[in-house]
Amino acid sequence: MNPIKAGGGDISRDSPGSPTSDAGDDLKDTPAGRVDPREVGAGTRDGRSLGARMSRISSGPSGLLDDANRAIIEALQRDGRLPYGAIADEVGLSEAAVRRRVQRLREAGVMQIVGVTDPLQLGFHRQAMVGVRVEGDVRLVAEKLSELEEVDYVVMCAGSFDLLVEVVCEDDDALFRLLNDSVRSVPGVRSTESFVYLKLAKQTYSWGTR
Repeated sequence: MNPIKAGGGDISRDSPGSPTSDAGDDLKDTPAGRVDPREVGAGTRDGRSLGARMSRISSGPSGLLDDANRAIIEALQRDGRLPYGAIADEVGLSEAAVRRRVQRLREAGVMQIVGVTDPLQLGFHRQAMVGVRVEGDVRLVAEKLSELEEVDYVVMCAGSFDLLVEVVCEDDDALFRLLNDSVRSVPGVRSTESFVYLKLAKQTYSWGTR
């Protein structure tokens, strides 16, 4: 129910990069003897020339989703702790180029690097999805609910509810206080319906890229 959550080593040493294509940087950082238009970007199983592959940057609102970045994202979806060097070997770029690409993807909001935890083992014994019906501007209500500390997911949707809001609480009393004192007091909230989680059957972030 959450955005892409992936990791890949320490990003703190990265310097901000240009939002343009990384193709030139990838070639610059590739060791001598390794620059081969047929091999750069290995792992994408794409037989096109380097220039043709690197020009595929039109997909996605950020304009960053070329084949190499897609391969990097998919590698991190499989293992968020994968080192940059291992990713570089997989996609056929230098480690420095991968580091810069990950930094730019993070800055553009394409992906986050976080630790996904089990709320139950951290002392949060009640997790629920709350359907919210709204009067007035749904966006304003979504903004207010997003500010609540217990809320970890808010989506505007079609159907019988205007908003779906996932909450994580310590226990039933905390959930009741959240719903009664916080959620229902937000101007524009007409009604709510809570779906308390009993057991997690599946949670994955490995949906790849398109």
